[in-house]
Amino acid sequence: MSLKGLYAITDEKLTPDDTVAAKVQTALQEGVKILQYRNKTDSDDEVEEICIQLQALCKLYGATFIIDDRPHLAQKINADGLHIGKDDMSIQEARVIFPEGIIGVSCYGSVRKALEAQNEGADYVAFGSFFHSPTKPHSGIVSMSVIAKAKEALSIPVCAIGGINVTNIHEISAHAPDMISVVSAVFEGDIKRNIVQLTQGIKVSQ
Repeated sequence: MSLKGLYAITDEKLTPDDTVAAKVQTALQEGVKILQYRNKTDSDDEVEEICIQLQALCKLYGATFIIDDRPHLAQKINADGLHIGKDDMSIQEARVIFPEGIIGVSCYGSVRKALEAQNEGADYVAFGSFFHSPTKPHSGIVSMSVIAKAKEALSIPVCAIGGINVTNIHEISAHAPDMISVVSAVFEGDIKRNIVQLTQGIKVSQ
């Protein structure tokens, strides 16, 4: 499974569960390669059905489906992957519950943390925020130089995340992360137009 390209993350406000499948389908049709379902509020039982739908959509469009911080659910529905952050469990704990799939880890601005994650079996690492993030307003801002440092130090894919939109994606893309992760820049407004513009921004810097 390829961990490259535009990586869209759902959001409880922008993609509530009653509209998320339709919005995700549009995003996948337009070329999103990786999708993460993020919902910090509801129980696994409450979101299981929607995750099954999203996994099926990703399979249909040849995309990778990742669930944020729900290892038991990821294992139960055979999701492609799981993402964990600093306040979630360790990789070892996650791997016991979710033995086969992809595990991604948030490393913020720390290459040292990313190296530790790689050594513990992470399949990719994410760095950010690189800009002010409307969905995570309290995230610290990370220097873009961390991407090059990470790519030099690591053998696993690197993801850039945090406040990336149509006006700045070319700046991030110039540093050549394997994945560029977006939330509101995809799902706020016209999804089709957003993805066309984001993709153009990636191409400009390559």
